[in-house]
Amino acid sequence: MGEPRVLVVGTGFAGYHCLRTLERVLPAGAAELMAVNPTDYMLYVPLLPEVAGGSLDPRRVAVPLRPKLPRTRLVQAHVTGLDLAARTCTAVDVEGREQVLEWDRLVLTAGSVTRLMSIPGVAEHAFGFKSVAEAVFLRDHVLRQVELAEQATDPAERAARATFVVVGAGYTGTELVAQGQQLTRSALRGRNGLSESEVKWVLVDLAPRVLPGLDERLSGPAARVLRARGADVRLETSVEEVTAHCAKLTDGSEIPTRTVVWCVGVRPDPLVESVALATVKGRVVVDPTLAVPTHPHVFAAGDVAAVPDVFNDGEPTPMTAQHAQRQGKLAGRNVAASLGHGTFGTYRHRDLGFVVDLAGSQAVANPLHVPLTGLPAKAVARGYHLLAMPGNRLRVAVDWLTDLLVRRQVVQFGLVPEAGVRLGDAEKVGAANRG
Repeated sequence: MGEPRVLVVGTGFAGYHCLRTLERVLPAGAAELMAVNPTDYMLYVPLLPEVAGGSLDPRRVAVPLRPKLPRTRLVQAHVTGLDLAARTCTAVDVEGREQVLEWDRLVLTAGSVTRLMSIPGVAEHAFGFKSVAEAVFLRDHVLRQVELAEQATDPAERAARATFVVVGAGYTGTELVAQGQQLTRSALRGRNGLSESEVKWVLVDLAPRVLPGLDERLSGPAARVLRARGADVRLETSVEEVTAHCAKLTDGSEIPTRTVVWCVGVRPDPLVESVALATVKGRVVVDPTLAVPTHPHVFAAGDVAAVPDVFNDGEPTPMTAQHAQRQGKLAGRNVAASLGHGTFGTYRHRDLGFVVDLAGSQAVANPLHVPLTGLPAKAVARGYHLLAMPGNRLRVAVDWLTDLLVRRQVVQFGLVPEAGVRLGDAEKVGAANRG
């Protein structure tokens, strides 16, 4: 019969740690391990704002898969279909070539995509923020707008180009504004034609406070840091429409701008919709072992899985990297157990706290639910990321040290085309890849 094949779809936090666990737990020859992913790296998403802010090289957040997963065969492609009855997976590579992969155990860890809402103009004019390409493009775009604002002779155009709107005051949006402020401050050094007071960062959210998922003892200080740096934080309001030159808000105000970044949240990868499995809010229903009840050879973890949280009355665990990483490890253990190696476990994990880096010397954190701000929080935030990253730790630490000792480099490369980072374009590409 040959070795049973374990196929993992997606190599984000859950998929990567699932494969790492399988390589550690399974004896040589016990199974063939295969992963399908569009890229050859695992993306450490929490540090994307620092890439956009220019404090980290983009390569630092991309952990190469092949050196870390030597026993896994990587198929660099998009999954377009899954046949659970036939136990096959259809994938299409970057050149449009299709292949059908068979499996004996399937682990769904496809992650999430940006959640779009039916708001006029968002798909056409807003930028996403979920990938290295989007972070690099945004950095270049911000620097380009600063340059064009300085050159503009029309005061209205000048003000619009120097205004940057971020929608969503969660972790990503808050950190992005903080890093963006540092980037534009660095870009203004040595310029005489544009002052710091003319550059505006606007953070918009329907919630009553910044970082609504955190304790007020953390969200309050975070908002004060942003406002002290000149950010315009607009709460209990949302975007009504986005045009090429303006963001219209639900409170009736209009913000002339050429930059709207969408950080309003995520939803499970649409691949889930094409598979005939029970779902909760778009996430695959699994039992506490992460197996799909109706298909015992199928497992799911991370953002695509509705994993019951024993500490929250069985409600699905939040879509966070912390849960995805631990679920991936358990999925690996339980897949191995299903092949006769080890024993099954159930998912039990209580959040250990969160960290939010606000650039410079500022941060907020609640390790073990102890609220911290300022330098102690900064130390915890950076320590947490260095421990959580599966690779590139020394390189990240060196970049942080360099950013502390010397001025941030502000250069535009223009390598990422705008067409690839508009939210609507990203949706079209995803739909095309899914067939």
